[in-house]
Amino acid sequence: MPLADKVIRKKIARIRNGLKPRVLDLFAGCGGISLGFHAADCEIAAAVELDPWAARTHATNFHGDVEEAAFERHATARDIVSTEPEDLAEDLGLGAISEAFDFVVGGPPCQAYARVGRAKLREVADHPRAFKVDPRGNLYLRYLHYVRATKPIAILVENVPDVLNYGGHNVMGEIAEVLNELGYDARYSLINSAFHGVPQMRDRVYLIALHRELGAAPTFPAASRHMVLPPGYEGTRAVAYQLLDLFEGGAFVPADLGGQHLPGPVTCREAIADLPPITLHLEGKLRRGARYLDEAIPYPKRKALSDYAKSMRGWPGFEAGDSLFDQVIRCLPRDTGIFREMPNGAEYPVAHATAVRLWEREIERLEREAGERLGTAERDRLHRTMVPPYPTHNFPNRWWKLRPDWPSRTLMAHIGKDTYSHIHYDGAQARVISVREAARLQSFPDGFRFCGTMNPAYRQIGNAVPPLMAKRLAVNILDAIIERDRKSYSSSPATWGCPA
Repeated sequence: MPLADKVIRKKIARIRNGLKPRVLDLFAGCGGISLGFHAADCEIAAAVELDPWAARTHATNFHGDVEEAAFERHATARDIVSTEPEDLAEDLGLGAISEAFDFVVGGPPCQAYARVGRAKLREVADHPRAFKVDPRGNLYLRYLHYVRATKPIAILVENVPDVLNYGGHNVMGEIAEVLNELGYDARYSLINSAFHGVPQMRDRVYLIALHRELGAAPTFPAASRHMVLPPGYEGTRAVAYQLLDLFEGGAFVPADLGGQHLPGPVTCREAIADLPPITLHLEGKLRRGARYLDEAIPYPKRKALSDYAKSMRGWPGFEAGDSLFDQVIRCLPRDTGIFREMPNGAEYPVAHATAVRLWEREIERLEREAGERLGTAERDRLHRTMVPPYPTHNFPNRWWKLRPDWPSRTLMAHIGKDTYSHIHYDGAQARVISVREAARLQSFPDGFRFCGTMNPAYRQIGNAVPPLMAKRLAVNILDAIIERDRKSYSSSPATWGCPA
């Protein structure tokens, strides 16, 4: 039997004998996928992440109980381009790289996918160092390299919908083809997290690949919630689907959308209403500058909590106790009045019109008090201080005020620069969402700690895969392995691999 087959079978037997699957998270960020797999009873063995704050966040949450030197090795930011799999395993003391991990997960960025294509992906699958001498090489090629080196029995890849139609390429389809040639059965689907208990309408493509030695086909979780997505999401999907034949079968699997028999989505109110209100900006006590995440704030007393809020406070292994951290916001004094008066669900054109109305109201007040008309220069000065300068036609959805009765729109890394895309629905607080509220909308539990200051924390959250979505995918992967175990065990226990 070839050595690779023995390694795969040993890993399968290891898990089927009850040991936790060991996960390697590539492009790990702060650990959204890791947290989902951890919640499905996996061991988060290692991660590769370039951003220093995200790498430290990941280590803090998944390796915070090891001795200091080992912790620092886990917390070290690593560039996947220059970090060889063997060096990672040696640095972390994990032994032979081919035997160290059972699952490989991650979301490689897709900036250069369109320039790679099937031929290059196959070349890299055969010659994993080819990316070093080819300028078209990109980070996905390194993902393939790690798959070859680690020989996992299960793989998860996550990416944006554009990956289905990137410069005329169905990149995820090409990835599935390569993984099939490497011995895996790969399937992928476009799934919105709102259908799976996350209070956020987030479309992402997920690929699951299982080694053929498992004898199990990849599947995707059935919807647990149901909603009708806004038209913008349908438009994005239509573009993504242009290169797919939805009726021919193959690697693409349409997502389950549930039906009216299911409960509606988790709403923003259910997700964040129990968190402490923030009013320092209304009292003139909030200043510009870095916000640190080290202040513990007691939860306000509430008679009832939503099921979602309870789960975020009591996530096993990440319980929050009586208080929480990260309830901090940006100082945006110009926009307080706009946030207060714009209606829930409104976008930037309405916000701009609201600001103009406030400006006109202020001019009327000043002219009434002065008993004379303000000059042009003073009017212009007030306009600059009260009205956002962005044209309404360029970025119509740059701002958005949450609807309490809906899930949130997609959180993205851009919230690390500004948070206008997620204005709190409570006009009385007149502010954007806090770091902890962003974490709640991504389904990070309150006991999950973020490293760095406010802006890096926002960015980490926006970049992450929702942990609840990752957990549902992880459970499906494990169910496929366990179901195969049941069938094999009932017929012939000796047929399902080498002893662990």
